Amino acid sequence: MASTDTVELDEDDRASFLGVGGTGVLSFGTGVGQAPYSLPVSYGYDEASGAFYFRLGIAADGEKAGYVEDRRPVSLVVHRETDAGWHSVVARGQLQEVTESAIGSDAMQGLGRVEIPLVDIFDRPTEEITFRFYRLEPTSVSGRREVPR
Repeated sequence: MASTDTVELDEDDRASFLGVGGTGVLSFGTGVGQAPYSLPVSYGYDEASGAFYFRLGIAADGEKAGYVEDRRPVSLVVHRETDAGWHSVVARGQLQEVTESAIGSDAMQGLGRVEIPLVDIFDRPTEEITFRFYRLEPTSVSGRREVPR
């Protein structure tokens, strides 16, 4: 295994890595001494605002609904191997639902600038799932990449 170092990604490098959308892991805080509630997600990234967008499938009887509705703090991790080595970005903050009342708002304009990949990973028919859009305006964002020594 080759030795490597890491360097911080600047804002332009983070935007280039994130693109307008991709996949990552969204984790909800659960409390001291408890593991976070984590799930794979597709995201859209709006470089103009620095916000992330999600189309979350929420079943009425599912565990995810409680975490989203409790407005728990979240972190999004995007990690990918590239030809130049691994890159990762971590964004932290709180989800905000983007509803129809937001039409004409900055949130809705940002949603129009992103591409959220559609990934079907549900264990039940999609007719039984309610899909909602959420926005994460991060309170902190960091990124790192691998650099060979």
